[in-house]
Amino acid sequence: MKRIFSKGHQAGDRHPVDETMPAGSLFVYGLQHVMSMYAGVIAVPLIVGGAMGLPFAELAYLLTAALLVSGLATLLQTLGGPRIRIGAGLPIVQGTSFAAVASMLAIGTSAGGGRAGLTAIFGAVLVAGVIGFLLAPVFNRLLHLFPPVVTGSVITVIGISLLPVAVRWAAGGAGSEDFGAPSNIGLAGLTLLLILVVYRFLPGFFSRVAILLGLAVGTLVAWPLGMTDFSRVGEAAWFAVSTPFHFGFPTFEIAAIVSMTIVMLVIMTETTADILAIGEIVDRPADGRTVVGGLRADCLSTAVSGGLLNGFPCSAFAQNVGLVAITGIKSRFVVAGSGVILLALGLVPKLGAVIASIPLGVLGGAGLALFGTVAASGIRTLSRVDYDGNANLVIVAVALGMGVLPIAVPNFYEEFPTWFQTIFESGISAAAVTTVLLNLLFTLGRRQADEGPIFSEAPPPGVTPRRDEPGGVVPQRG
Repeated sequence: MKRIFSKGHQAGDRHPVDETMPAGSLFVYGLQHVMSMYAGVIAVPLIVGGAMGLPFAELAYLLTAALLVSGLATLLQTLGGPRIRIGAGLPIVQGTSFAAVASMLAIGTSAGGGRAGLTAIFGAVLVAGVIGFLLAPVFNRLLHLFPPVVTGSVITVIGISLLPVAVRWAAGGAGSEDFGAPSNIGLAGLTLLLILVVYRFLPGFFSRVAILLGLAVGTLVAWPLGMTDFSRVGEAAWFAVSTPFHFGFPTFEIAAIVSMTIVMLVIMTETTADILAIGEIVDRPADGRTVVGGLRADCLSTAVSGGLLNGFPCSAFAQNVGLVAITGIKSRFVVAGSGVILLALGLVPKLGAVIASIPLGVLGGAGLALFGTVAASGIRTLSRVDYDGNANLVIVAVALGMGVLPIAVPNFYEEFPTWFQTIFESGISAAAVTTVLLNLLFTLGRRQADEGPIFSEAPPPGVTPRRDEPGGVVPQRG
């Protein structure tokens, strides 16, 4: 698609990442981000709250808290930056992480469910966030373990791992009575077609909001067909505030903390991949300080979420990375605008109920375009890797295999220890671990001068390579 690749900016001009826009444009583009990720934000509190046996009112409270935390975390990630050492200063949307769902369910269930289960979860999330924050600088020293052969493989798997989510949405949502109904799939196909038509034939502003238009028109088409329900909008309150310790003070169990800390390391690995991916897309490659700042924002938001605001672990949302790529809108202030909208949704449940009424079929059609774009960005990165006279082809092949394995066969690791499942049941973290270890294996003890390059060398920590250096890559200019 023509807008995936950006036009270079003239020397001395403001970088597109730091571009400001009129309030109207910020709102529209920011709303597009929110509508693209909303289902992912509300899914985790719905799953966890439902498993804990919470009544509807308490479930709605968890949902409000998740939106509020996502808004605050997004603002911290986008408006912060390496200078203050918290926040990546890149257009990254933060939301509630799916990676922690299994562990949170296990922790909450073992604590007896209900409020007791939630306070046990919150305690583990709080401590894991603090530990992650303290460990964030370590990732600066490990950045050299993420050369293009690694980042390209992981970014590709991020997109591939999200595509099944879009497919299930397109079919009506897993577990729904009409799953796979032609009406759901037809609605998804119509939404995707609308997005492509707008993107191809409408100029300028309209092509930049193709996803938003597809979601809006798809929902309007679904309304008279009885495929969307706005009745919950009337039931929702106009204003609500997530008060600290609403469910009680966090409780702390060693086993729960260890489990959640492992999950936090997985989330940090995924966030690192997202930061590197968005750096490539917006032509501002992430160095060590950027990665550390982004991870600190991630972990600080997680600690505050669990410790004060009745929320769950935060993570960068890969689908919004795809939205940046497909629209070409690179301004972090646009994403900061989406953070403000998320805050409003968290404070005004009635607004959130409107967006929650978007049919899953419509979200599925948009998700196919968004998530596929993430995978395409990874393939673009892999296209720059040198495959001659080295093991890079093998590294990519095995990494993709390990990443797709838990996606294709979700119960493959069912008989393995819990700690192993926590890491390798996520295709993203499985691919990251695999590529890093294989990269080290094929380079350990080899002398490049005598035997030729084994892989595309990574830059030293905190240094962005250039194309004229070994393994160096700079973003292509349009």
